[in-house]
Amino acid sequence: MKMSLFRKDKKTDFYQLLVDHAKTVYDAYKILVRGLESGNGEASERVYFLEREADDLRRILIDRLNRTLVTPFDREDIYALSRAVDEIIDAAQRTVEELNIFNVQPDDDLIAMAKVLEKGTLEIYDALKNMKQYPAVALEHAKRAKATENQIHHIYLKALAELFDNPEHTPGYMLKMREIYRHLNRSADNCDEAANIISDIMIKTG
Repeated sequence: MKMSLFRKDKKTDFYQLLVDHAKTVYDAYKILVRGLESGNGEASERVYFLEREADDLRRILIDRLNRTLVTPFDREDIYALSRAVDEIIDAAQRTVEELNIFNVQPDDDLIAMAKVLEKGTLEIYDALKNMKQYPAVALEHAKRAKATENQIHHIYLKALAELFDNPEHTPGYMLKMREIYRHLNRSADNCDEAANIISDIMIKTG
């Protein structure tokens, strides 16, 4: 007797899996901001830990997705949303990693970018918390999350201008900081992508 790849799994709550994933990402950015402000090395370790936890949560979601026939909305959207959320936390991990490897200190612009992303990931988290029961509220949080991209891009361009205009900065330092800035700028793009997917889901299921 052949076993089907899919099985009905009524116990899988994909909404909750996405919420748990987004909560981990938000927690990582809260810790990132505090670590950048204080220079606390333990914060870097915590961000690493949360990034690994987020990876596991995504793996669990994908496993459940592959084993479940009926999902609350399109499985392609579930997969894409999970991927976008996961890529947001990847940037936090790369930021602390390169600050340590390059042996440079975070500046005010980097901290400002991290703070904007902390707020953006909170909006994504709140959007996912409300998707199931309060779609209109979820949509409002998604719209707020989209503002992250423009805010980050403005700080990013300002930071690059100041970085390259300062004659005291060495070429090596400028290249290092530019790469670190780019991580958070890309993270804002992923935040915008996650918000767009949430909005699309709300329209499809509304």
